[in-house]
Amino acid sequence: MKVRVLGCSGGIGAQARTTSFLIDGDILLDAGTGVEDLSIDELAAIDHVFLTHSHLDHIAALPLLVDSVGARRRTPVVVHALPETIAALREHIFNDVIWPDFTRIPKPERPWMVFAPLEVGTTVELGGRRMRALAASHTVPALAYHVSTPAAGFVFSGDTGPNDEFWQQINQIPDLRYLIVETAFSNRDRKLAQNARHLYPIELASQLAKLRAVPQILITHLKPSDRETIASEIDTWAGRFAPRLLERGDVLELPDVADVIGRSA
Repeated sequence: MKVRVLGCSGGIGAQARTTSFLIDGDILLDAGTGVEDLSIDELAAIDHVFLTHSHLDHIAALPLLVDSVGARRRTPVVVHALPETIAALREHIFNDVIWPDFTRIPKPERPWMVFAPLEVGTTVELGGRRMRALAASHTVPALAYHVSTPAAGFVFSGDTGPNDEFWQQINQIPDLRYLIVETAFSNRDRKLAQNARHLYPIELASQLAKLRAVPQILITHLKPSDRETIASEIDTWAGRFAPRLLERGDVLELPDVADVIGRSA
């Protein structure tokens, strides 16, 4: 499994793109502005979109993606999300006011997009890859995801504040290769982070101390206007966990069963 980081910023600006990860070319994990850098052929190859929550930085490119390539596809794009996230998208985005309702276009019986509701604990299997919805704690209903092959996996926290259930869930994963976790604000803005249910470096260190596995820690969602300060504070407060700042264009690779068998043969 190959995971391409299209966007991992908490805002926009030169070279900054908001949250989106492309998995093996056909699965999109969140649909932030990083999606807009894909070619038409790459966009048309996306069959499934898994959303963490309804905030704009995680769904901004979804309406344009469907509009851009719907006519080229033989099947609708399947958007997996919490029922509350789906309701928000129907009411506020795909409402024929902000954007057309592509669950009915071009024909209700042959739409360009369909919704597939998820709950915490739901697992969707797609060609040997498993997408499992985990608990997150944000200002709107939200998910994290455990994405895995039979040989290894990674967890993406989505946007989340402190959340014991999240750490309990990931501590039960035996093959965790990467943990992608957000840290949106600096310590100076801890009150804002707490109100917005995001992490900041001191709280990041506190949360990572609950981790029993030893994955590589990858940090995402830094606010671009405060990136250097947040990065310095992460090093000071959470440096013992050896975190690395995720970068747009990074590629994460995880083995599948065939890879493991090949190496052991």
